[in-house]
Amino acid sequence: MRKEIIVEVGLVETRVAILEDGKLVEIHIERKQEKKIVGNIYKGKTENVLPGMQAAFIDIGEEKNSFLYVDDLISDNDLPIEKKLFTGEKLLVEVIKEPIKPKGSRVTTNITIPGRYLVLMPKNKNIGISRKIEDEEERERLKKIVQEIKPPDMGVIIRTASEGKEKDELERDLKFLLSTWEVILKKSVILPAPSLLYEDLNLLYRTIRDLFTTDVERFIIDSEEEYKKVLEFLDGFAPHLKDRVHLFRELDNIFEYFGIEDEIRKALKKRVWLKCGGYIVIDQTEALTVIDVNTGKYVGKTKLSETILRTNLEAAEEIARQLRLRDIGGIILIDFIDMEEKEDEQKVISRLEEALSRDKTKTNIVDITKLGLLEMTRKRVRRDLGQMLMVNCQHCDGTGKVYSETTVHAMVLRKLHSLAKVVKEEFIFAEVNTQTKESLLKKRERELNFLKEKYHKKIVLVDNPHLPREKVRILFTGNEEKAKKEGFF
Repeated sequence: MRKEIIVEVGLVETRVAILEDGKLVEIHIERKQEKKIVGNIYKGKTENVLPGMQAAFIDIGEEKNSFLYVDDLISDNDLPIEKKLFTGEKLLVEVIKEPIKPKGSRVTTNITIPGRYLVLMPKNKNIGISRKIEDEEERERLKKIVQEIKPPDMGVIIRTASEGKEKDELERDLKFLLSTWEVILKKSVILPAPSLLYEDLNLLYRTIRDLFTTDVERFIIDSEEEYKKVLEFLDGFAPHLKDRVHLFRELDNIFEYFGIEDEIRKALKKRVWLKCGGYIVIDQTEALTVIDVNTGKYVGKTKLSETILRTNLEAAEEIARQLRLRDIGGIILIDFIDMEEKEDEQKVISRLEEALSRDKTKTNIVDITKLGLLEMTRKRVRRDLGQMLMVNCQHCDGTGKVYSETTVHAMVLRKLHSLAKVVKEEFIFAEVNTQTKESLLKKRERELNFLKEKYHKKIVLVDNPHLPREKVRILFTGNEEKAKKEGFF
């Protein structure tokens, strides 16, 4: 399988796309003005202990208190939470799930510190290993090395990138993680609660650490400044991957160039068409996600059972991709087209399991219910793609979705950035929605000025109340004399 990582460093957000055989399977977005806290370690303070919920609320210094469930509280006994924790108690916690309104984040006391090859678990003695390392001899070799080098009172997870690595490389990674833990402990003694003790890397460098492995053929980035930093970063632990890093030099937007932008737009729609002519419909609610499979335009050539089987098999593959792409978590119910043969049913489940095995996020196929629905779960860590990019429409009482203001700003600024790179004339008159113009001038003055100064352009926004909020229409490009002649002054 051909795997590529495409990175766009924008004015408002950084976006990372994962392609497998040219198909978009994951999209990660991090916005500069939105604080990312998953993976951060805090010295927290217990605000409330709730015996009825076997949980506690922990103040980590964020707007909302974090939620700590009893199973996420490491302890030597099986006592109820009110016997393990008391109000006002201070403890070290790691954020494992970002806040999703109206809820705060979720935390655990089972701290993990990720490195390139290993993940240190200072409060756990177990050794875990990535399921993507399939060779049994290699698994045993790595476990033996880790058993020799790890402290007896700490645990370690062996990551996929460690496959084929020697003892000295793993030991070097572990030493770095242990020194990081020592710094965290020292800070925890000095700093009051609540305090941030450890901040995880930003999206770009997490991608290099966690996703840029030897199975990635190309890592393409559109920022020359970040390209140089990436090469420096790789010098420290993976110099053999440097020749796979490429600077995108085209004038087009990198996501448009690789067809990613169109795939993102499709991923925000309910209906997804299959190659055979069938389709799936994805309906998300607060409680669960329901996916319905239909034959659509596909009528087959021979028996009905073969038509149904082919549609369901193709749907299983696409459903696994859409779950990754949309980052859907929680309970998921899939209504495949009814199959008479148990053998066909098992083929579809096997296809789904195989496709889900490529998903880094933990998934679990539970069972087929009495109603014939396949029930599964997928771990929810952050907001899904729809929640990230869209908000409820104010004009239909929340029954529809529109792009959020931040998403609109990012889309418009991307278009203006692309124009500023290719337009040779001094002036660019661009027509945008009236509401968009007002919010851009009010909230994105710094980004607009950056474009003007970097490309020596004068960008003039002209408002049009009838233009869609995310659209940009070019009215004129040229010099001042020509602009006056055309009546723009």
